[in-house]
Amino acid sequence: MRLLTLNTSVRFFSTAKMALHSADTSKLIFAPAGHQATGQAEQFTKGTLVRSQLNSESPIPQFHSWFSRAQENDSGVEHPETCTLSTASLPSGRISSRTVYLKELDNRGFVIYTNLGTSRKSADIASNPRAAMLFFWEALQRQVHVEGRVERISKEESQKYYDTRARGSRIGAWASKQSQVLEPQGEDDDGRKQLERWVKDVEQRFEGQEKIPVPDFWGGLRVIPDRIEFWQGRESRLHDRFVYEKEEGAESEKWKLKRLSP
Repeated sequence: MRLLTLNTSVRFFSTAKMALHSADTSKLIFAPAGHQATGQAEQFTKGTLVRSQLNSESPIPQFHSWFSRAQENDSGVEHPETCTLSTASLPSGRISSRTVYLKELDNRGFVIYTNLGTSRKSADIASNPRAAMLFFWEALQRQVHVEGRVERISKEESQKYYDTRARGSRIGAWASKQSQVLEPQGEDDDGRKQLERWVKDVEQRFEGQEKIPVPDFWGGLRVIPDRIEFWQGRESRLHDRFVYEKEEGAESEKWKLKRLSP
């Protein structure tokens, strides 16, 4: 009965959302067309990007300009600071991705905060100190792809940001052994009770203490970019793509700007 229900759902989804394709119950998803009933994918018509609009010296001003636009009330973008951070471990080459918040930007790079002791991203970066960040602002039909090496920021910088967090979030940073397995404490528990016990222990430790020190195992990571691509959606998938690549040399601050074929 369950299999029949699944196949029926797939058949309905295929005909309703993918009118150009016949129903095929061997595929759960095939060429989805979003909310459009025609089966045609959405066209991108909200903007263009030409070289004259870009800062030829550095991609940072361009990112700041686009980010500022995404922050405006009429942009239609919710949480523009949200991005996908991808890392890869060596020697396996296995890639992992997760959604994180950009917390700081300056001429040095892009900063996010995380558990530096047990998180998968920190383990990946320990073996391969590079990362990629992808910002997708759907309402503006724009995305920015950042690649670069990763460095840990100073404890003083981390403390400054940590102090801005809600108390519960500061407690949580101490309590959570990020990405570690939580062991069930009984028949009716799936592991959540262990986390709640850790939180309670930390709350007791810092009870009555307003100033909580940032944990040694928690802090900021800065992605120092050497490649940044700006993408503006265009009709017929003939998108505008420009990439900045830093010139060779560890101390080089010069960037090359190129248009890429879509």
